[in-house]
Order: sequence, then structure tokens, then C-alpha cells
Amino acid sequence: MRQSRIKPAFSPRGRLLLGLLVLISLSGCAATNECKQSATSKPIELRPSVSAVGEEPQNASSSTESVVRQASHSERVAMQAPLPSDIQDEESDVLMNSLDEEPQVANENAGEKATEPSTLSSLSSSVSTQEPVEYFVSIALAGHPKIRAARSRVAATVNVIPQARSLPDPMFGNTFWPIHDQALQTAGGRVGHQFQLSQGVPWPEKLRTKAAIASREVQMARAEVDRIEREITEAVRLAYYEVWFATRAIAIIEETRELVNDLTQVAEARYKSGGTQQDVLRAQLERDRLDDQLVRLRKQKGQAQADLAALVQQPASLIPEAQEEIGLRNVPEQLDDLLALAEQCSPELRALAWEIRRDREKQRLACLQQYPDFQLGVNYSIINDDNDVISPVANGHDNVGFVFGLTLPIWREKVNAGVREAANRTNSSAHRLEAERDVIYGKLRRLVVQADSLVEQEGIYEGRIIPRTEDTLKLAITDYRGKRTDFFTLIETYRELLMFETQLARIEATLAGTIAQIERTVGCPYGTQ
Repeated sequence: MRQSRIKPAFSPRGRLLLGLLVLISLSGCAATNECKQSATSKPIELRPSVSAVGEEPQNASSSTESVVRQASHSERVAMQAPLPSDIQDEESDVLMNSLDEEPQVANENAGEKATEPSTLSSLSSSVSTQEPVEYFVSIALAGHPKIRAARSRVAATVNVIPQARSLPDPMFGNTFWPIHDQALQTAGGRVGHQFQLSQGVPWPEKLRTKAAIASREVQMARAEVDRIEREITEAVRLAYYEVWFATRAIAIIEETRELVNDLTQVAEARYKSGGTQQDVLRAQLERDRLDDQLVRLRKQKGQAQADLAALVQQPASLIPEAQEEIGLRNVPEQLDDLLALAEQCSPELRALAWEIRRDREKQRLACLQQYPDFQLGVNYSIINDDNDVISPVANGHDNVGFVFGLTLPIWREKVNAGVREAANRTNSSAHRLEAERDVIYGKLRRLVVQADSLVEQEGIYEGRIIPRTEDTLKLAITDYRGKRTDFFTLIETYRELLMFETQLARIEATLAGTIAQIERTVGCPYGTQ
């Protein structure tokens, strides 16, 4: 009879394998603890620091020849839709660097541009009266919650790239037989445990294409940041110009009160010399009307200041004021230059252009689904050759086996449907780009016409209407003192002068707001490119 040998439950090689698995588990626990610490060590602040996004990932190579061959004619036209020149110039040579960039690098770059809450607090506390509009714009861009949220979305999208280009997690399994007598038996002995370790390996180009898709989405997120920054800048400028207009109108009313006081004295003097008391009462009524206008203008100014303070996140104790000069720049005259500048700077057009490039990569990925994915693995079986084994040649040697498999993409209709879906999405993005371009062009044309008309009105009021009304009022005052005109004519002339001066202030504020809208529509201040 063969001498039976009693083997432990695991051979030395099996114990070594289990030890490696324990180490892997411990490393996973360490990563879990690190995640827990990162989640609990930094409590949520009411106004966290602003983390600007670091280096933006570059572009992947765009090879769509295989997609073009499978797409219809209309789909190929959509894939060849024109893009802004800066997007057309960024190709595969810069994508490799972006795809190799680790998320830690992006986070470090983001930290370099971050603005701490203490910095924002110091900026807010230093706000004084009569600050230029650029001052408030800089504060809003540094700390507005919408911008911080958009930058965080960019940072989150950057970290999608290493996830997209990584292999799927390997699979580990253990097959064992709890009932000893019913365990699997081989010629070498009884199988106690059978370990499997496998790794899925997609077709090589699939991971690269997924990373390219994630890179395009990073560019879309950055374009969204630019769009929000332009939106906040426009809102700050419009609120600031409303503060300026209300301040200027109040100053005009206060200057006019001195004129009304003079008119009241003239009416009283004429009343003492035989005039009517009605002129005195009417002059006093005009002074009361000015007081009423002051109340409404101060209310309007307070509301505009509240809007401006909310945009720059100032405390309630600090009230923003506008400078005496509004600081109007030259109004753009060449519409063609603005349209060309919008092609380069408009965040909306840039985002749609990057969306088209992303959809093209998705179309390429859909075509790659016709290629199989691989499955590589290894099996390790622990064998026992104790006295319960029936085979007389049992030696107890552990078994090692290798596994190779691949998917079979035989359902061609599913693959073709995915290609058609991606092609239609690309076509839709191209049409949306054209539609958005038409909207921007139409808006720019309207704004330029409005700015031109405001400039003409400003010249008419400053050079003709207001000076002539002032001369008319001086003559009316002289005629009233000489009893050659009545007080009603004098008051009407004074009211016209007040209306014209207030209207001029409104024209200047509206013109400044129109220029702000033009810059927002273009995407960058004209004359900077």
C-alpha cells in the first residue's frame, strides 16, 4: 500500500499567493483610509478658497478616416464642419503630453492659482468710494461662487482622463469545495482551492480614444468657465454703470436745487414788487418735486449698489461707489473685425467646436467597437494527495494554467447603430455651431447699431441741445426779472434743461453698458487680440 502523506491545506506556493493577496488588500485599505481622511480633514467652508484650473489638457490626434468611410455623405459634411482656428491648430503632438499628465499635476497647478479666503476678505475690506469698474470686475472674477464652481468642474473633468485611459480592474476568484468527499479529483490529487486572476485588455485604440474624449470635455469645461467669467463681468459692469448713472443724476438734481432756490428768490422779489404769490408757490413746488426725485434716485442707486455688492460679495457694511468719470472707451466701428474676433474668443463657439471634436472621437470609438477586447488570466489550483485520493499516481503537485479569451463582436447591427448614432450627434453639434454663430452675429449687429446711435445722441446733447437750453434758460430768467415773460415759461425751460442733462447721463451709462454687452458677446475686449 502507498504510504499516505498528509499535506497542509495550502502549499508554500499557495501561502505565498495568499500573502500577496493580503498585501493587496492592505494597500486597498490604506487607499480607503486616505480617501476617508481627504473627505473628513477638510470641512466644507461657507466661502472656500478659489482654485483656478492648471494647465489644460491638450488635444488627441484626430484620425477619423475609418469613421468617414462608414458615415453617409451628410455625416461626413458634419464631421468636416469649420472650427475656430485655435482649435484647428491644436493636434496630436500636444495631446500626448496632456494624456500623460497626472491629476496630481493638475491639482498642483490649480493650487498655484488659488486665491485664499483671507485674500478675498482683504480685497473686500479694502473697497472704498469711487473705485473704477475694473476693480470690482477683478474682485468678482476672483471669488464669485459660479466661477469657483465652474473651475472645480474643470478640475474634476481633468481627473477623468487617467480614469478613461486606464485598464479595467483585474478580477480575482477562488473556487473551493466545502464538502471534502465531493471535491474535484484529478490524477495528481484532490483540488482544495482553485484561484483565478484575470485582466481585461480592451483593443489598444479604445483607451486612447476614450482619453481623447475626456480631453475634449476638459476643453468644453474650460470654455464654460470663460463663458461664466464673461457673464459675471458684464453683470458687474452693468450694475456699476447703474450706480454711476444714479450718482450722476443725484448730482444733477442737487445742482439744480441751487438754481431753483435762485428762482424762488427771484419770484419772492417780484412778489414784493407787485407780482403774484402763485409764482412763489410754484417755485416751492418745484423744489418739492426735486426732493421727490432725489428719494427715487437714491432708492435706484441703493438697489444698484446692492446688485454690485452681491456680485463682488462685499459685506453689508461696505457700499460700492462709482467714480465721477465713467471711463468710456472708443466704440468699435468695424463690424467685420468684431465678427472675426468673436470666432476666436467667443466661449459659446469654442465650447461647441470642442463638442464637435468630442463627438468625432465618440464616432471613432463607435467604429472601434467592431474590434474584440481581450481577457488574459492565470489559474492556480492547490492539490492534496492525502489517503482519500483514489488515483495511485497522485503526487500533490499544484497546477498552473493560463487563460486567453476575447469578445466576439458578431452583432454588426448594434455596432453600425452606434456608428450612426455618433455620426448624427456630430451632425447635430455642427448645426448648433452654425446656429450659435448666426445668433452672435445678429446680436453684434444690433449692439453696434445701438452703440453708433448712442454716440450720435451723445454728441447732439453735449454740443447742441444742452448748451442751447442753458442759453434759453438764462434769457428766460432775464426776461422774468424784467417782467417780459411769465413764471410758467421759466419753469418749463428749467425742466427741459434738467431732463436733457439727466438724459445725457442715461445715454452715457447705456453706451457703456452696450460696450460691455459687445465685449461679452465677442468673448474678449476688442483691441486685445
